[in-house]
Amino acid sequence: MWIGLSERSILLVLRQILTTTIPGDLGAARDAAGYAPISDYAFLSDCRSSALVSADGSIDWLCWPRFDSPAIFGALLDAQRGGSWRIRKVIEIPAEPADAEKLPPLLKGFGAVPPLVTDINLSLDDRFLYVSCWGTGELKQFDVSDPFNPVETGSVRIGGIVRRTAHPRMPATPLNGGPQMVEVSRDGRRVYVTNSLYRSWDEQFYPDGIQGWLAKLNVGRTGGLELDRDFLLEFDDMRPHQVHLEGGDASSDSYCFS
Repeated sequence: MWIGLSERSILLVLRQILTTTIPGDLGAARDAAGYAPISDYAFLSDCRSSALVSADGSIDWLCWPRFDSPAIFGALLDAQRGGSWRIRKVIEIPAEPADAEKLPPLLKGFGAVPPLVTDINLSLDDRFLYVSCWGTGELKQFDVSDPFNPVETGSVRIGGIVRRTAHPRMPATPLNGGPQMVEVSRDGRRVYVTNSLYRSWDEQFYPDGIQGWLAKLNVGRTGGLELDRDFLLEFDDMRPHQVHLEGGDASSDSYCFS
């Protein structure tokens, strides 16, 4: 749903990311009847269905499984009987302050780099959650054995809007782009990341041009991440967006039929 967004639209999204804090206790203000201001809602969609989520984490409107399906949550219209489902923030990844001279035009006014979380992936044993921060150039690993109390167990830097962290195979070569799409092997021991999102976003956050790459990370048996020092595929001006592993991976249902 983000493909082709204008610079103004992206700027509005960023302003929300960089200036809005959602309270962890879900304490957003509602009126006496239980309704939140319509301006407090975010629109989320997977291009097949959509939801309206308030700033306090309550899904107050959801048509499922299609846009034209009846609403299964309708608290937007009837706070008492319409029904809702509430989510809770358990992980927060802040923006990183940065020198405006090192920022692309779109971010200069903010003086910071947003993490720009573009993908998440869960290992098949439901233990480790991987979060790609395309803006800051970081892949984070969290132990989510207790889903409401995740623990960060690993972090690797590569690329990034400002940092341009190099890969160990080419330590003198700055990389742009950052961990974007994440693929986890079925055994949970290998993680692969590519660095291109979509052309309209690539060109605004990395205006010098994405130089494509695919990197592999190794995962310890009890957690932790490290870049494979010998594995870096370069694509030059081509933009690798996503890869899948033969035989299935953690974000594919192909393993169900192996």
